[in-house]
Amino acid sequence: MFKKPVIQLENVNHYFGKGTLQRQVLFDVSLEILEGEIVIMTGPSGSGKTTLLTLIGGLRSPQAGSLQVLNQQMLGASTGEMVKVRRYIGYIFQAHNLLKSLTARQNVQMSLDLHNFPPEKSAEKAAEMLTAVGLGTHIDYYPENLSGGQKQRVAIARALVSHPKLVLADEPTAALDKKSGRDVVEVMQRLAKEQGCTILMVTHDNRILDVADRLIHMEDGRLARDAVLSA
Repeated sequence: MFKKPVIQLENVNHYFGKGTLQRQVLFDVSLEILEGEIVIMTGPSGSGKTTLLTLIGGLRSPQAGSLQVLNQQMLGASTGEMVKVRRYIGYIFQAHNLLKSLTARQNVQMSLDLHNFPPEKSAEKAAEMLTAVGLGTHIDYYPENLSGGQKQRVAIARALVSHPKLVLADEPTAALDKKSGRDVVEVMQRLAKEQGCTILMVTHDNRILDVADRLIHMEDGRLARDAVLSA
């Protein structure tokens, strides 16, 4: 079956600073990621991974080159157009960014509220998603009463509950031990495959590379390697 591209980059360049302080951080990056793919991006600190992720996620405006996400050209896109794209993207960060004053269920419900999900059904939907990530007995726990791995599972539930077309994850296992890190990534992998969404994950964690369909590697702001993993 023919798969459509979810992300298309062509000769993307990016700079920080202005004038004599201007520094180029991305150099002619071209990349295509198809629907349903799980792609892991690796590379040393300062290689441009997070910058690229924020451009794809509509959290930063592209400056040069072509960048299409979910059929929207992001170069020159209006604020409204970028917000529309972000509604179809789930974000997972190293810092889970849960609100401490809300329970696990309420943290997940926030995502549903942002997507105008019927309020009378959001509590049930959030509980279902938390059960799917293995937290069925911790639905009404506050973050302070959850382990690091459990907090990251809540973050995954929050990102995936609205059935995004694309999930962007930045070092989601960095603060976790080997088993917890493996567990949360396998949860992401399983739910993404069930929902048919695409995952682009930045990581330094070599222990989880095998969950990917493709590995891409950044060096000094350039795409140095793009390898499809055999099944």
